[in-house]
Amino acid sequence: MPEISQLTLKQITAGLRKGVFSSRELVQAFLDRIECLEPQLNAFISIQPEKVLEQADQADLQYSVWRKSPESSLPDLLGVPVAVKDVLCVNGLRCTAGSRILENFQPVYDATAVARLIAAGGLILGKTNTDEFAMGSSTENSAYGVTHNPWDINRVPGGSSGGSAAAVAANMAPIALGTDTGGSIRQPASYCGVTGIKPSYGRVSRYGLIAFGSSLDVVGVLGHNVEDVCLIFNLIAGHDPQDSTSVDIPIPENYLDKPPETVFKSLRVGVPQEYFISGLQPGVEKSVKSAIKVIEEHGAHIETISLPHTEYSVPVYYLIAPAEASANLARYDGIRYGPRVKADSIQAIYNKTRGEKFGPEVKRRVMLGTYALSAGYYDAYYGQAQKVRTLIKDDFKRAFEQVDIIAAPVAPSTAFKIGEHADDPLSMYLEDIFTIPANLAGIPGITLPAGLDQNRLPVGIQLMGAPFKEDLLFKVGHAFQCLTQYHLEKPSL
Repeated sequence: MPEISQLTLKQITAGLRKGVFSSRELVQAFLDRIECLEPQLNAFISIQPEKVLEQADQADLQYSVWRKSPESSLPDLLGVPVAVKDVLCVNGLRCTAGSRILENFQPVYDATAVARLIAAGGLILGKTNTDEFAMGSSTENSAYGVTHNPWDINRVPGGSSGGSAAAVAANMAPIALGTDTGGSIRQPASYCGVTGIKPSYGRVSRYGLIAFGSSLDVVGVLGHNVEDVCLIFNLIAGHDPQDSTSVDIPIPENYLDKPPETVFKSLRVGVPQEYFISGLQPGVEKSVKSAIKVIEEHGAHIETISLPHTEYSVPVYYLIAPAEASANLARYDGIRYGPRVKADSIQAIYNKTRGEKFGPEVKRRVMLGTYALSAGYYDAYYGQAQKVRTLIKDDFKRAFEQVDIIAAPVAPSTAFKIGEHADDPLSMYLEDIFTIPANLAGIPGITLPAGLDQNRLPVGIQLMGAPFKEDLLFKVGHAFQCLTQYHLEKPSL
């Protein structure tokens, strides 16, 4: 049997029920792994070992009672440790959003996604590192240090959910929550060789999420495989009256029990020509096309499609997202949240606090967003961007009249070296060129490991579906993982 920390979520829940190991032993195994690897990786901002061990003991008591009367039911995640990206509130646990302006902020409530995991018996292991306010594609923008990729500690894990992706890839947590505003789950999942789902906008409640771009932010999951990710998705998804953008659409059940040939038979897969562009690393292109070939060989029909407005997605995103961020981050002024820098006037307090506590990337985006919303420029920039966003959304709507899912690369390259894009923000922004369109359109997307490049760095393939068709993505993803071994590849730490 593999070490406890190397087990999948499905194996962990089975082991706990059979009494192969206790929840305390399980949690301690992950805490030991964190203690060993955290100095190299910096995947976590906060960990709560005493509390999570105490909760593990309580879970073990519930298991002992259940074994005496096994006809009673148990919560799905009883005694299972979970990592949470540090932009989601956990009652009593510091929530920094990767920023010094929230370095001492301690929420008094749980985000809905977190509360649903806790209700299912999950134990919050700690909070994972993130780019400041989730603004970044590498987790280099965190005020608490850079997270390192477990496959090569000189490279980034992706971002902004890089801490969550690195934690799962390094077996420091069996599962982790992340958020995706422009690719922040799918891209780090690709860079770290794990599975990551970005649900449809509105499928998972944003209540308790520290907002970046309110029309783009989505809470999702990173795990070892589709089965694990699907289990957590089913627990956190669903309508929430505390989030006005949350939708009340039923979640299908039992959609992973079909054999691959049944799933792929008559499946129509669209491959957008705009996603295979110059600048795409040869290793990435080769792995993605090989993965598509596997799907085709097992019965799927592959069709080249066009998403003609893809080229505008990056400029559209970098007008809409910063505009929303400039409004959302106005509340961090040294008065209502976080530390306050002393000054002679109220305006000086605002200026000094924000000037000293916000990092350079946050300042850059707030200034860009404020400019795009300013009088005289709103219609020319923000208004125009929203119109083009509609065109991008219409591209996907037409595509899904032809095909069932879309298969594409996640990013133009594998994980790049730490500091490689430090002096060139535009080149960093272009790392999200293949993931941003799904956020602008509000559709679901999943990253699946699809092989390794010549440097033994993970490559992912991205599957996108029509709105609220996560079940189809899970079906196809699970079938793909039944046929391949890519998701079983692990870094040699």
